[in-house]
Amino acid sequence: MTATRRDFVASSLAAAGLALAGAPAFAQSDWPAKPIRLIVPFPPGGGTDILSRLVANKLTEVSKWTVVPDNRGGAGGTIGIAEAARAQPTGYDLVMGQKDNMVVAPWLYKNLSYDPVKDLTAVAHVAYTPVVIVVRSESRFKTLKDVVEAARAQPDAVTFGSPGNGTTIHLAGEIFKTAAKIQIRHVPYKGSNAAMMDVLAGNVDLLVSSLPSAIAQIKAGKLRPLAVTSAKRSTSLPDIPTVAELGYGKDFDVSTWYGIFAPAGTPKPVVDKVNAEVNKLLARPDVQAAIHEQGAEYQAMSTTEFATLVKDDVAKWKGIVQASGARIE
Repeated sequence: MTATRRDFVASSLAAAGLALAGAPAFAQSDWPAKPIRLIVPFPPGGGTDILSRLVANKLTEVSKWTVVPDNRGGAGGTIGIAEAARAQPTGYDLVMGQKDNMVVAPWLYKNLSYDPVKDLTAVAHVAYTPVVIVVRSESRFKTLKDVVEAARAQPDAVTFGSPGNGTTIHLAGEIFKTAAKIQIRHVPYKGSNAAMMDVLAGNVDLLVSSLPSAIAQIKAGKLRPLAVTSAKRSTSLPDIPTVAELGYGKDFDVSTWYGIFAPAGTPKPVVDKVNAEVNKLLARPDVQAAIHEQGAEYQAMSTTEFATLVKDDVAKWKGIVQASGARIE
């Protein structure tokens, strides 16, 4: 090969290399160039759905992106998370995950199709909330002590509804049973809204729920809160005691968090861009007020902080799930 020919080949390869190297950067800088799907792994009306739609609407309004919520409920939120894990890692398929399906599910389901740490990327933490134990306003139970006394008098006669087997909310009820040394019967539903409707109808005695799912009915006077399961009282319900304050487990602390995830392999510039935009939203007083209105507490995190939270919680909840004896085949 002549020197001229070698120079031509070398320059051509160099140009091709620069073009290939520049292509992903160009595509990422242009992102988003089309609508973004935000998978909501629970049915409409629950806490996850409410916060997802708030974030989607605000990103559309403030960031000028088009973010479309897509409800994919079922199996304690694991169906929607699995769909996100299988999606192409382009940033156009995101999911609102929470402790239920990202932390509890790996230890609860025998054949879970995804690994929350390996198959998904933590993008942006949004909020956290305590779990609340409520009854309908006409209930004979005025306090949590009333529930405990009735359950001790008639084991397994008192029922509690939850948004599904294996959710953090379900396990909060199971942990409460252990702490109070009582037997109450769990009735699982496909989402918070269905469970709430049955409690309001008087078909189930108690509802164990995320606060965002129940706050509207509490404010309307249709549900009576008996206790929250977090270590501290909720700023949204400052007059409602914690389970620990009432004497049922001095270290009782069960809360849940909500955050956005992407399929593993999603380009870091895209992940960082979503994180930055969500954190900008969380700094806005109107968004903070909307989150508080739903009974949740906003909390911005870096991608590294959020990933560490997920990893640490996965390890922590292994023991909690195993101690509860809960298992889903």
